[in-house]
Amino acid sequence: MGQFRPMFPIRDHNPSQSQPVVTISLIIANVVVFISYWSLFSQPEILGLFAKWAMIPAHIAAGDGWHTLVTSMFLHGGVMHLAGNMLFLWIFGDNLEDELGHVRFLLFYISCGVLASVAQVLADPGALNPTVGASGAIAGVMGGYLLLFPRARVDVLFIFIIIFKIFPIPAWVMLGVWFGLQLLNGVGADVSSGGVAYWAHAGGFLAGFVLILPLWKRRGGAGFWQQTHGHPDHPQAQYRTVRTRIPKVRRNR
Repeated sequence: MGQFRPMFPIRDHNPSQSQPVVTISLIIANVVVFISYWSLFSQPEILGLFAKWAMIPAHIAAGDGWHTLVTSMFLHGGVMHLAGNMLFLWIFGDNLEDELGHVRFLLFYISCGVLASVAQVLADPGALNPTVGASGAIAGVMGGYLLLFPRARVDVLFIFIIIFKIFPIPAWVMLGVWFGLQLLNGVGADVSSGGVAYWAHAGGFLAGFVLILPLWKRRGGAGFWQQTHGHPDHPQAQYRTVRTRIPKVRRNR
């Protein structure tokens, strides 16, 4: 289930240096799978589909349904759920694919998704609520991005009631706030009641951070940060604000 977000990223200033074929392929795969069962949302068959392919913690804890640790990553509970996840994957995935290479990035993505589901199982091993979505795997991508590019600029859209404003902020602020919210919501949520899988998000994020540690150390660890100042080691993208051509209308006094 989705949730209202008062802020969310719309792009980063960290252009990929190679074609992110795996990131694009994952987005296409998620969209195609969703379209294949979209019409079932108004039908009782959707329950059978989720029962077979979604990750159910109680089944995993009982040693059954291991395939769902992977298949659940390609299922989504609605259009907004899918759109939000694919936006995050598009923003952060290409840069991790740049650093890891295509094959290793795919293995990294799947590993983060599996470990995220394991974290959700550990949080409530008796839960019978189906868990779906690529959020855990994408959270792992975000964790790896945080370690490699903590000061990369990310344009974030803030929503204040009816006011919309875009602010460029360092990646560590945006990703740190996001991770903190997952922990707080995970502690305060009733995991047995369904809804957002906060512990899968937090577990995936930590998994991605840890799995990228060897690469970060090979790059020099803290020395890599000093060399790049926490920014990407290539020129950042520059975006310009385009002035509107809509004429101003003056009020009559």
